[in-house]
Amino acid sequence: MKTVAFEKKARNVFFHILTQCNLSCRHCYINPEQHGYNMLSVEIINKWLDELYTENTNVIFLGGEPTLHPHLSLSVKHAKSLGYTSVTIDTNGYLFHDILDKVNPNDVNFFSFSLDGSTPEINDPIRGHGSYENCIKGVKKAKNKKFCTSMIYTVSRLNLNDLKNMPQLLMDLNIDRFFIQVIGIRGKSAKDSKKLQLNKQEWTSVIPEIARKIAKLGITVTYPKVFLEANEQFECGAKVSENFFIFPNGRVYQCPLCEDFPLHSLNFVNNKLIPTKKINESQLFDLGIQEGCVMNKLIQPDNIIYNDQGNPEYKIACCLLKETVS
Repeated sequence: MKTVAFEKKARNVFFHILTQCNLSCRHCYINPEQHGYNMLSVEIINKWLDELYTENTNVIFLGGEPTLHPHLSLSVKHAKSLGYTSVTIDTNGYLFHDILDKVNPNDVNFFSFSLDGSTPEINDPIRGHGSYENCIKGVKKAKNKKFCTSMIYTVSRLNLNDLKNMPQLLMDLNIDRFFIQVIGIRGKSAKDSKKLQLNKQEWTSVIPEIARKIAKLGITVTYPKVFLEANEQFECGAKVSENFFIFPNGRVYQCPLCEDFPLHSLNFVNNKLIPTKKINESQLFDLGIQEGCVMNKLIQPDNIIYNDQGNPEYKIACCLLKETVS
């Protein structure tokens, strides 16, 4: 069984089939003004899946909340019939439209649940009242139907201290894979990043150790490295792997940090994937700077510390490349 980690030479399709959601998470990266307000029809979804398919490609259905789409199951089955290597549904756990009854473990490799706390007291102020209870119920329903499950925990200053409590919950729920995610500098969190985003000391002193502890329980853990030492090589994930971030308005990005801006390198036109005119994100991928990721430098320079000589003490790693511990 396989779910998605951003890895070198990987090919992943992150398909936002709508932007609507029943929750309003504090760190939500969806930006309808840039991503569109519409829900794609199943016919369009399937045509775009056709256009993007090639061997060894993974697809992840996202929103908003993708299970709000009444015909999600039809596109899931279409993706499988085309031969996508893995099909994942990212969900907040409410599992609308009886999706668990419309697909089976042969159709969906993973249901990936978002939960940002080991208790309602931690999770619900971040994701919304009742979201913890509904997510736990959703995980249990999926496990009862023999689906493989992963869990995504987006770490911020609101829940960093609670991460140490997650191993027991993951074991109790029989979670197969755990993703520790960093706050994205996009959407809502771009406006609130100084309150939410961890600095280098906070991240490096907690995340790798917790990841190792969870991996010892037999659960594969994937997390972004985020901070590189000054002498470590920076690699742009858009250059060493193929990642397509698709939105309902037809924009297709290769770098998620660009998503708040009309910098998309590709666009769907008449259901065909067409390169956009310069200047777009693809021209940024070749820019080498001391700070590592050029997009991070452009949109959030405050998370870089400089020494007395004006040189950065560390680099920001590409958000697309992850550490995996198993």
